[in-house]
Amino acid sequence: MVMAVSFTRYGRLYYLDPGPHTPKVGDKVLVPTDGGPEVAECVWAPQWVSDDIGGLPECAGPATDEHLARDETNRRRRAEGRSIAKRLIRRHELPMKVIGVDYLDTDNVFKIYFTAPHRVDFRALVRDLARNIKARVELRQVGPRDEARLQGGIGPCGRDLCCATFLKDFEPVSVRMAKEQDLPVNPLRIAGACGRLMCCLKYEHPLYTEFKEKAPRLGAKVSTPEGDGQVIGYNVPGDRITVKVGSRRCSCPSASVCSPRQQHDAHYNSGDDPVD
Repeated sequence: MVMAVSFTRYGRLYYLDPGPHTPKVGDKVLVPTDGGPEVAECVWAPQWVSDDIGGLPECAGPATDEHLARDETNRRRRAEGRSIAKRLIRRHELPMKVIGVDYLDTDNVFKIYFTAPHRVDFRALVRDLARNIKARVELRQVGPRDEARLQGGIGPCGRDLCCATFLKDFEPVSVRMAKEQDLPVNPLRIAGACGRLMCCLKYEHPLYTEFKEKAPRLGAKVSTPEGDGQVIGYNVPGDRITVKVGSRRCSCPSASVCSPRQQHDAHYNSGDDPVD
């Protein structure tokens, strides 16, 4: 069985093995972390899945009042650390923007994530932060994609950002993927909230690549149930090919469109007759 939790409302989902526990949606549960059990909210109740998933951390049980009180104290400490960091950054006149703050109460360590247009000498800032917060401080500079992941938001599709919900790692995305999906190469259309190419361009790219490897090329003469014509477009998600037959257009399933014999044999390296 698998369940999903989130440490922040609408934040990234983390999957757990529920073990003997059966929490409901909205219940506070304990999640094992490197810094000890942390409180998270159950987003998906335990459910059976068809895939064999192993190696998931096991839920440590429901959160008690003691755990909830500790979690609330840590939240206040994080808010305090963010406020102090912003004030001291302005005092030191550094071109930095605080994006997120983590607090490990077991080690009394603050991890402050920030963005900056270039490398910043923050050694004096760290000393002032440690003195004012009364804890050890670590500053970490992040890039635009990590900034979007930490802050969250809504993507062009109207849904929560993938990087802030379920994506674990950023995979390379190129403009070529947008071109192969017949998308306009316009930064305003293919860029995400981070200003970089949208991660979702990667999702359907293998489908487009496979479809175009098998489909007749644009302009090719083909035979269809509607008659002979010329390929003028593709509908990859629908697995259909748009063909101009005479003076009209028709949209046919890709399996019903046959290329000329020479093109078919060259592609499939087969002497068998093409199937109409």
